[in-house]
Amino acid sequence: MGIIIWLVIGGVVGWLAGMIMRDNNGILMNIVVGIVGAFIGGALFARGNINDAPLNIEAFIVSLVGAVILLAIVNLVRRGRVR
Repeated sequence: MGIIIWLVIGGVVGWLAGMIMRDNNGILMNIVVGIVGAFIGGALFARGNINDAPLNIEAFIVSLVGAVILLAIVNLVRRGRVR
C-alpha cells in the first residue's frame, strides 16, 4: 500500500512543481520528479519527507520544495537557464 501512496503523492507533488516552474511534463515524469524531489527536500532540510510520512503537510511542502529544486536543476542543464 505504501508504494501506491508514494506514486499518488509523488504525482501530485511533481504536477504542482511543474505548475510552479511552468514546465510541461507527462504523468510519469511528474511522478519521478515528485519522488526524487521528496528525497532531495528531505536531505536538504533534514526534515520528514514524503517517504517518512506521506500525508503530513510539512512533508508535502518539503517534497514540493525538493521537486521545484530538481526541476530548476533539470531546466538549467537542459536549456542552460532556469525558467
